[in-house]
Amino acid sequence: MDLRFKDELALMPDLRHRLRRLRWFRMTFRSHARLVASTYGLRFEIDDAKLTRAFLDWVETMETKKDFAKVDRADFVIFAAGLVLRELIRQEPATVVERGLSAPAVANNPEMADIVDFWPEGFLYTNFCVSAIAAVYEQEFGEAPAVDKCADDLRTWWSYRENASEMPAYAVAFLDRFLGAEPNWLLPDDPRSRPAIVEALGSLAEPRLTHR
Repeated sequence: MDLRFKDELALMPDLRHRLRRLRWFRMTFRSHARLVASTYGLRFEIDDAKLTRAFLDWVETMETKKDFAKVDRADFVIFAAGLVLRELIRQEPATVVERGLSAPAVANNPEMADIVDFWPEGFLYTNFCVSAIAAVYEQEFGEAPAVDKCADDLRTWWSYRENASEMPAYAVAFLDRFLGAEPNWLLPDDPRSRPAIVEALGSLAEPRLTHR
């Protein structure tokens, strides 16, 4: 994964809340697309209607699941980004219309360049979400989560593209895997089945000893 893109996001105050506004979401996504395009020698065409639909569907889903943020806020940040990723893959707002433009990163990071070449739209969506997570974590928790080495493995991306194209909800599980968390492959977009949420709920349910 290429986390150089998180730096621009981190400059935006209160990023977690601003990304819940359509104007900021669209502006940030377009800016991120320009950064990815210039770095890897691409040109994206962004469909505003599809991008708006992805955002609105995400917001609608979040309204039904936002209470889980009170259970484990750090894990919920990742889950919420996974839902964004699911909608971006479902709606497909970005399309590569030109390749092979001048780009130093292609030579400097050939492994990542191969992944981008294999699935540029998927890389854009995923890197946007991972960068947003990293920026939010730095703002709210002081440190970004570590990215697992599988995120730089083209074979993982083959599996990711195949599975998420058939069932976009798998994007949530792959995002967890990229960030070193335990994925939930059975119900990836159900927060009640996330290991961190299950553990947190279990801790809340444990009886507390009282001293008389």
